[in-house]
Amino acid sequence: MPSKAKPRIVVLYGSQKGQAQSIAEGIAAEAEEHGLLAELSCLDQKDKDNLENEKSPVVFVVSTTGNGEPPDNALQFVRHIKMKTLSPIHYKHLHYALLALGNTNYENFCNCGKTIERRLQELGAQKFYATGYADDGVGLELVVEPWLEGLWKAVKGALTNMTSNLSIKDDSERTLPDGLIPDVQIDLLSLTDHQSPELEPECASMCSASATQAVSPSGGVVSLTPPAQETQNMHLGASNATSLSHSVSPLSDASLNVPALPPPFLEVSLQEVDTVDEISGPLKSETLNEVPISRAVRLTTGESVKTAIFLELDISAYPMLAYQPGDSFDVFCPNRASEVKQLLKRVGLEDQKNHHVHVSLLKNTKKRGAQVPPYIPQNISLLYLLTWCLEIRSVPKKAFLRALAEHTTDSMQRRRLLELCSKQGTADYNLHVRESSLSLLELLAAFPSSLPPLSLLVEHLPKLQPRPYSAASSCLQHPGKLNFVLNVVEFPECSGRPVGRRGLCTGWLFDLVNDALVLPGAAETQCHMPLPRIHVSLRPNCFFRHPPDLSAPLIMVGPGTGVAPFIGFLQQREKQRQQNPDAVFGETWLFFGCRYRDRDYLFREELEGFVSRGTLDHLKVCFSRDEPKEDDAVVSGRPPRYVQHNLLLHSHKIINIWLKHKGCLYVCGCDCECDCCLSPCAMQLGGNQFRVYSASYPMTAGVCSSTPVTLVRISGSENGWMDVRCMTLQWNLQPRRLLKMNFTQSIIQSNSSQIWLHSVLQNVLA
Repeated sequence: MPSKAKPRIVVLYGSQKGQAQSIAEGIAAEAEEHGLLAELSCLDQKDKDNLENEKSPVVFVVSTTGNGEPPDNALQFVRHIKMKTLSPIHYKHLHYALLALGNTNYENFCNCGKTIERRLQELGAQKFYATGYADDGVGLELVVEPWLEGLWKAVKGALTNMTSNLSIKDDSERTLPDGLIPDVQIDLLSLTDHQSPELEPECASMCSASATQAVSPSGGVVSLTPPAQETQNMHLGASNATSLSHSVSPLSDASLNVPALPPPFLEVSLQEVDTVDEISGPLKSETLNEVPISRAVRLTTGESVKTAIFLELDISAYPMLAYQPGDSFDVFCPNRASEVKQLLKRVGLEDQKNHHVHVSLLKNTKKRGAQVPPYIPQNISLLYLLTWCLEIRSVPKKAFLRALAEHTTDSMQRRRLLELCSKQGTADYNLHVRESSLSLLELLAAFPSSLPPLSLLVEHLPKLQPRPYSAASSCLQHPGKLNFVLNVVEFPECSGRPVGRRGLCTGWLFDLVNDALVLPGAAETQCHMPLPRIHVSLRPNCFFRHPPDLSAPLIMVGPGTGVAPFIGFLQQREKQRQQNPDAVFGETWLFFGCRYRDRDYLFREELEGFVSRGTLDHLKVCFSRDEPKEDDAVVSGRPPRYVQHNLLLHSHKIINIWLKHKGCLYVCGCDCECDCCLSPCAMQLGGNQFRVYSASYPMTAGVCSSTPVTLVRISGSENGWMDVRCMTLQWNLQPRRLLKMNFTQSIIQSNSSQIWLHSVLQNVLA
């Protein structure tokens, strides 16, 4: 009797760095365990998967790259579905689920996924499962893992609904009634939600088993308890506190649900060559320029907690780097030479560093859609590969920990790696790996019996990404120059890092200019040493711009280094005032805050100069660690210590500017600073509408009493701007009473932003 054909699903991915592809491949592989046949391909392979005639459920897994653009292998698909000639019922037959990947350190969070979903909905497609938005900035697994757990029930429900005579049999023999589409609820996960998701009944019964079990390549349950002697040795002399290499009960005694072992897919070989390649920089491209640093100044004193550096680039010979205030640019930095040397020694390849690397697909690999990473060029040395191509500082993913366990000889170290990648070890993984920003070298130092092959590193280490910085100058004021400011990021010591370290790019830039750095208050003629050149690429944008209407008032909020782009704004406006003496200019406000007036008051002389020349009408500064002075302004009975206090002190004037004078508000700073800055004005706001737009760079909009009030928010980190969420609050005419709340875009699951949103609503509803 012929076997019954398996129900079919389609898994499509759009992936730039391989993460979305890896998740899609995992879905396709797991489908077989649920009695399903999965067809996997990237979105641009139209010949393989024609959605116009697709009758099976479709699962999309898509990432976002650049300034919110689709990945390269999804670009044609996105262009196709954007065609205005498509009818509103073009995809009426299509049933889909979508998982979007993004990173709040970059602009337009999950924009590709949102674009695809919006167009699918407009073209009549039906969603059978709630869309997931995963943030790589806080850990993809916070959203991906619970989303994947609920996917299969939703798929089976969709199949049952789409085909009345289809019967799907899973391990527990459960079936769904015909016509039933499960109501899927994705819980909002905060960074403090360390508990693992609730297990399915069959998984729970497996975890309650008392027999010692082994790990299978496909994942599942591992041994309940280490052997008695090993347990005794592990806990002998150890503290009761968990660490990177040490766990405590109940995790150390529990059975584990570990992910499936990622199938190997690359074959990496080394070939000796006669000549030694020179390590000069990243591969050249049309947009990449090697420019000299012409000036380097330390903006903070030695006693300050943070080290802020001002760098000036000479771009006079590079007309393609023409920029506007508010633009950002990428800095391409290498991995640290000392860390590359340590890694080569750690994996036993130090003597082969100058050998050429040849990467090809492994024959008979079980990885679906496997391909050689496009960011690894041909005919490069192993030293170049680890210096310019792979991000060896990247935080190891759970999939890498799972694979590394197979190359670990010590049984207790292997057990600990399996704990860290398991569902039960999520809290330990978050604490000791993700939140500590642990690197590959630090992980290998904690597990000395681990010896990963080079192919494993190439398969799992992501592409070395450039770091974006904001321009802190105006070409009108300083032609041929491009200025920017950075805080040297410091990673403190932790259980997996016995000695603290600096951020990759900020530490590299600091080392480049340290010997020629001009100290605060020192004459700049003291610098006679030639400064180095760095590789940069412009990242123009159309959002964070000085308003074209010169009469529009500007309200700029920039605590700490968040003030940097506003220096460019004020330089631009000062030059415009000189060129248009008869024009009417709107008033300008700048709210700045730091810790100490005499230690980290950035651009103090320049800001006070803007005030004295009339370019800046209102400069409101505060210092959180200084003792208050008698003449300081007072808010709530005490002088303002933080930017939000000054905003609250002047909130009535600010709101009047918004409502009556078409004012524009810009906020720039780290995530927590922006959250705190916006709340005071939000608490005071009344009228028709209050909007918070999702954008990586602020958007400006005219505001008057008859139009919606536009509040623009950005936030950033060392690696660039962090995205925010978008919502609309509908007010009635009674003050401080909320009538309706409507989320106009998907909310990012970020803990700090939840606190901010909760704070706003709490004050509104009070």
